[in-house]
Amino acid sequence: MLTYSYLCSMKNLLTRRTIRQYSLRDVAPELLNRLLTEASRTQTIGNLQLYSVVVTRRSDMKQRLAPVHFNQPMVIQAPVVLTICADFNRTSTWARCRKAEPGYDNFLSFINAATDALLYTQTLCNLMDEEGLGYCFLGTTVYQPQQIIDILELPKLVMPVATLTVGWPDEQPALSDRLPMESFVHEETYTDYLAKDIDTYYNPKEQLDENLNFVRINHKETLAQVFTDIRYTRHDNEAMSATLLDTLRRQGFLEYCRY
Repeated sequence: MLTYSYLCSMKNLLTRRTIRQYSLRDVAPELLNRLLTEASRTQTIGNLQLYSVVVTRRSDMKQRLAPVHFNQPMVIQAPVVLTICADFNRTSTWARCRKAEPGYDNFLSFINAATDALLYTQTLCNLMDEEGLGYCFLGTTVYQPQQIIDILELPKLVMPVATLTVGWPDEQPALSDRLPMESFVHEETYTDYLAKDIDTYYNPKEQLDENLNFVRINHKETLAQVFTDIRYTRHDNEAMSATLLDTLRRQGFLEYCRY
């Protein structure tokens, strides 16, 4: 028998919306701290909890963070901004304090910590949904990570991987479209995609009014061209990849990288 809480969680997930406009109502520290605590029950590699969360409420700090996130208005408007970090600093310090020598200044350790941090982030999002809080996941966190590191005074072996703006919703945006399950679930082994599969999975998405308009206002022929030529270009991806790798070196995660 399905429990009431399970049904509520499913409803919230199926109707989840990205919220960019927030009311003036504050997010009580007691509520946020409870959700931050509950989210720590999520899966974690080696039971190490390789993440840290920086909570930003002060207006001056949000003003400093806003340019890093391309001045998206919700960074300043939201009552709370959460920066979730992959953190091997705390674990390494614990090891040294207990007569153990850590070996976590490498890329694998970053991947493990980033995985932990993102699992924590998603669990926290689900919990906020259940409380009626709104949030927006900012993909810009890894575009200019060094600036975030400097603003939040992150030590070595701590790397920002996700940012959430959080508050009580002041809008009810439409649900975003999603590809059908058949497009991303593979039975037993991966089955590569044929052109006819792409037509089946992507044509409904491409024919949505908002996406047709997206193509038109960007003066492109297809929706795919909007993404490859304007939103996520090769040039930008390569430049930000170089920045990301350089920042990982600065933060100590690529001490022994030979490439």
